[in-house]
Parts: sequence; C-alpha cells; structure tokens
Amino acid sequence: MKALILSGGSGTRLRPLTHTFAKQLVPVANKPILFYALEDIAAAGITEVGIVVGETAPEIRAAVGDGSAFGVSVTYLPQERPLGLAHAVLIARDWLGDDDFVMYLGDNFLVGGIAEQLAAFRAAGPDAQILLTRVPDPSAFGVAELDDEGRVVGLEEKPRFPKSDLALVGVYFFTPAVHRAVDAIEPSARGELEITDALQWLLDDGATVGSALVTGYWKDTGNATDMLEVNRSVLDLLPARCEGTVDDASELVGRVVVEPGATVTRSRIVGPAVIGRGTRVESSYIGPFTSVADDCVIADSEIEYSIVLTGAVIDGVRRIEASMIGRAAAVTPAPRTPQAHRLILGDHSKVQIRS
Repeated sequence: MKALILSGGSGTRLRPLTHTFAKQLVPVANKPILFYALEDIAAAGITEVGIVVGETAPEIRAAVGDGSAFGVSVTYLPQERPLGLAHAVLIARDWLGDDDFVMYLGDNFLVGGIAEQLAAFRAAGPDAQILLTRVPDPSAFGVAELDDEGRVVGLEEKPRFPKSDLALVGVYFFTPAVHRAVDAIEPSARGELEITDALQWLLDDGATVGSALVTGYWKDTGNATDMLEVNRSVLDLLPARCEGTVDDASELVGRVVVEPGATVTRSRIVGPAVIGRGTRVESSYIGPFTSVADDCVIADSEIEYSIVLTGAVIDGVRRIEASMIGRAAAVTPAPRTPQAHRLILGDHSKVQIRS
C-alpha cells in the first residue's frame, strides 16, 4: 500500500498568502496542514509516500525532506501544471506500479486520520473507495449519487444541479484498476482530468466503487474562512503546556500552549491558543482560537480567532479578529494626521476600512 499526496495546486483562494509560499504549508495550530496528512498516513501504517509537487516544489521539499521525520519515505513527483486529480494519478503511474494506494489531497484536514477507512477498504476489497460527507452547497464539490441500498451509482464534478448533498472528501482509496480508467477518460470542460470521471468510468465498466460516510470533522482548507475554522478545531484538542517564560503580571486562562523561548509579560491569554517559539507578547490580550507562530511580536494589542504567521509584528492595534497575518507582516496604527489611508497591498488583497 502506498500513499499519493497532492501538493501541486497554486492556492488561488488563499491569496495573497500563497503568492509567496505553498498553500499546503499554511499552518494550523502552528503546524503546516500538509504535516497532518503525513502523520495520518504514517499512523495508518503506510510508509511509502509520493508527493506530487508543482511550482512550490522547493518549499515542499525543504519542509518535508525525505519524510523520515514523519516515519515515512518520500518520493517527489513533479507536475508541470495542476491538470486535475486524475492527471496526478497519471504522472505517478510508474511510481505507483501495481500497488493499491490512498490519494490524499494535501490541503485537506480529516479529524481521526484514515486508519479506519483503510481497514474498511482492505476488508471489503472494492476496486475503489470514496469518502463522503454531507454539505450545504454540494455544487462546489465532486458529488456522489447513491441508490436505495447505499451503493454508488453516479459521480459528477461540481454539478450545477447536484443529485445529492454528498460531497467527496479529498481522500480516495484505489486498486490498480484506476489506471485503466485514467487512461480512458478525456479532459473535462475545465481542461482537467477529473477523478470523478475516472470513478464513473469504473462504475460503467462494472467495477465496484465503495463509499463510507465521514461523520467527524473534515475541511478543504482552500480559503481563509476554512483555515480559521480548522485552526479552531485543532486548538480545541490541544492540552495546556507552558515551556516559555510568563511573568507574574500575566494570566493564562484555559488551554494555552507557550512554546520554549516565548515570553509573555503583562498580558492575558485565553485559550485555546498557542504561542510559538521565540515570540514576544507584551501588554496584550490574545483571545481564544488564536495561533501565533514563531518569532512574532504582539505588543499593546488585542487579537483573537486568528492565525499569525512567522515573524509577524502586531503593535498598538485594537482589535483584530478572524484574520490571517502573513509572514513578517507588520500591523501598526495609522498616523492620526493627515486624515487619509496609506496602503501597500499585494495582488488579490482584501481590506476593510471604517472611515
């Protein structure tokens, strides 16, 4: 059994953060989202991992290395352009060989891992197995149609008129039968080789496609709102731990993690929250569901329900919430005069100003 992780996308929905680094490396509770997938795969007993990479390959390689830190062996599989999930299977064909494999989208988050689903796949022995979850807007996903006995009878990618509310979760189990399907399908109207088309081809060819309903927490972390929600869910599971320095004038309430080298002075932190290594928090309030990465400065400010990336500075600002602050970004008060806003914004930035 092998694992194929897809990390070649461009992350357009997370811009401007992803103008400068891979979307799979955006942190959740101060750990890149890709690392959770690697840990899930290792916990399921899979040790051979192929990572499909695109233009952000150097960053992915630098972060993951050879995989030994996760207990796996990693092979990198270059993809010139992201041309669909089935295209990723196509370019990985030689590496996959005749092995069964799990395909895991590198920006997906699934609480509880994949060990249970892998065991079910091995026990039932279908040609492919998909994971499904009910969503309020299935038109944004691949959608499965089941018959009265719960068997998969149809699949469609981002349909205008969905036949069910069952969306495909970004984890798929395959036998080598999928390679025949990938070879047979044509690019969709989007110009991509769709994995839903490959699965439909298997069904039409008489193959068995099993399904399992995910009742726990799952998110496609494609946009800032979803990233913040996943961050909240992960922080909710963290036990309190203080390995940094907290002075007597500060207060830690609830499940707060203070990493080694971090300092907290004259501040109040209400968990769940995590403060990264080397970060300095002074005369500030940090509220629930906030992740502050390494080497940041939070001074004379208030922030909650947010993600702050490495090296960012927030100084003299009240109040920040539901925000993502990029690496080495600086957030400071505007001068009182003149009465104007001065902005230096990257492509696709979003700014809300109260005049």
